[in-house]
Amino acid sequence: MNNFGENLTIRRIKPEDSGALRRIQSAITKSPAKIDFEQIIEEQVRKNENASFVAEIDGEVAGYMISYIIYGSFGLEKSAWIVTLGVDPKFMGQGIGKRLAEEIFRFYRERGIQHIFTSVSWDSVDLLSFFKTLGFDRSNFINLMKDLDH
Repeated sequence: MNNFGENLTIRRIKPEDSGALRRIQSAITKSPAKIDFEQIIEEQVRKNENASFVAEIDGEVAGYMISYIIYGSFGLEKSAWIVTLGVDPKFMGQGIGKRLAEEIFRFYRERGIQHIFTSVSWDSVDLLSFFKTLGFDRSNFINLMKDLDH
């Protein structure tokens, strides 16, 4: 694991980060990004209560984590949800995702949020392992999905 020291900066996400997030997502999936990062970031900036951050190394965006607050979802008290994250493959395994998560945890802890949720595909072993190392475990919820007819 690298120690980036002063070269690693965690900061709030900005509209001009959308291109970097798209680049990182494409590098991870090895296909064009299908996520509308412009719309997501616009919403994040508008709702200043949400925690979404990027990690920069020497001014280059190396990773991101996007989350938002949920109010009273199916009996839950106010809680948070990590929606998506990505770390540029050339920086993976160096603690960037962990630093982003720690910043999100700190942000929500300061605002009295006690629970953070996320959803991971059952066969995404790397992501499951990552979230387990951060202290995530199964919740009492099951994700359900319905395909809508086109």
